[in-house]
Amino acid sequence: MKTIEEKIRSVREMKNFTQEYMAERLGITQAGYSKIESGGTKLSYSKLADISKILEVEVEELLAFDSQKYFNSFNNVKGSNNGSVTIKVEDGDIKALYEDKIRLLEKLLDITEKELNEYRSRYGNL
Repeated sequence: MKTIEEKIRSVREMKNFTQEYMAERLGITQAGYSKIESGGTKLSYSKLADISKILEVEVEELLAFDSQKYFNSFNNVKGSNNGSVTIKVEDGDIKALYEDKIRLLEKLLDITEKELNEYRSRYGNL
């Protein structure tokens, strides 16, 4: 079973929040926040409530958080295809994507050639 500190870290990471972001919102240093997640600081209920508010979850949800159940809830939806996504793409769309990719590669080649010519003019051929 995960500790509350591990649950906080899991939810924070799922929300793509950094420790710096959390620390700033709590009015503490990043090192201070890191101690919270590592268990180096005793966590009061009021601090837990503040963290829950920033993470946009209820304290009870945070205490009961189970990342495996959360993950499984996405994969066990009736009619689900195990989390994979099917996108219908028309042939014209694929052609347009490849043409765009070719144009970008041509631009990159032009830039590379210009840089190579500048290098040769400065340093000569090796």
